[in-house]
Amino acid sequence: MKTIMARSNSQDFSSKRHFHWTRKVSNEDDETPTFKSSSNTSEDDKKENEKGVVQEPSVAAPAPAPAQAPAQTPTPKKKLQAVAVSRLRSVLTMFGRNRSQLPHGLGPRVVGTLFGNRRGHVHFAFQKDPTSQPAFLIELATPISGLVREMASGLVRIALECDKEEEKKSVRLLEEPLWRTYCNGKKCGFATKRECGPKEWNVLKAVEPISMGAGVLPGEGPETGSDGELMYMRAKFERVIGSRDSEAFYMMNPDSNGAPELSIYLLRV
Repeated sequence: MKTIMARSNSQDFSSKRHFHWTRKVSNEDDETPTFKSSSNTSEDDKKENEKGVVQEPSVAAPAPAPAQAPAQTPTPKKKLQAVAVSRLRSVLTMFGRNRSQLPHGLGPRVVGTLFGNRRGHVHFAFQKDPTSQPAFLIELATPISGLVREMASGLVRIALECDKEEEKKSVRLLEEPLWRTYCNGKKCGFATKRECGPKEWNVLKAVEPISMGAGVLPGEGPETGSDGELMYMRAKFERVIGSRDSEAFYMMNPDSNGAPELSIYLLRV
């Protein structure tokens, strides 16, 4: 009998040794711990975390702002160039403002007036507009009666020449004091630059309302008769600048079929 019990006990021990078994907990008071592998525990923890924690919706990260280029510090050379440009602009602005006040500020269209006593010399004046002071006023040695005859026969070309000298580089062409005069190729003495005095200004004021035409004004002073009368011709001229030593004035006459009846050339040779 003992032999049988011993065998049965050895068999039970071997069976417990070779087979894994789990013990179910029947009572809540039994605090026998149960062990689980670390891998199973981590998976269970993950599942519990997924159940207990609500996942927040993923928000797209904002795109990074473009990197701004660093401000370039102007070099001393660029600063000097900017200062020079600003000074040049200010000088040009002041020149443009003051140019209209200069007596020689003639544009491409000017007002020309030819006048003189019947037996006197020819005076010629160019104005920027009918109310301005003449920018160019000369007295020709040619009698006005001879010029009228030349104009009646056809086109008239008057050339005024002056000498070019080294010390006159800064003198403007319209400021030359003395000119040699040629009328249609014939030498006609000299022409002299004049200042606009009260007598000349009175004549220009008398013909100020006239834009184009010719006529006779009554003479001033005690003299009477035709010798005291003053002849005039007034028209608009086109001014053409060839260089600092040459300019031309062409009378604009709509009745001459495009050919100017009177042309005046200023040359420095």
